[in-house]
Amino acid sequence: MAAAPRDTATVEGAAGPRGAAARRVRMVPGGPVLVEGPVEVVLEDGRTVTSDRFLVALCACRRSRSYPFCDTSHRRRVRTGDQDGDQDGGQRGDGDV
Repeated sequence: MAAAPRDTATVEGAAGPRGAAARRVRMVPGGPVLVEGPVEVVLEDGRTVTSDRFLVALCACRRSRSYPFCDTSHRRRVRTGDQDGDQDGGQRGDGDV
């Protein structure tokens, strides 16, 4: 019998590798990634940021002034560029409104 692939989903409520309950993550179309908190987020540069809130909105568009947390600034910022949704090249729009 072959082992299951490592990236398969687990059943809801299953214990994670450290014995903690699984976190619910919800993808919002055109919006943030909602994660049941508290959470610890490891950034690309290795820094760690934490939030003790019961529900944490993580920015998916990278235009948040409080990245990696969503502050809804994507609603106020004008997109420029291509048509596929990643119109700012995946870069944070610091300073542009």
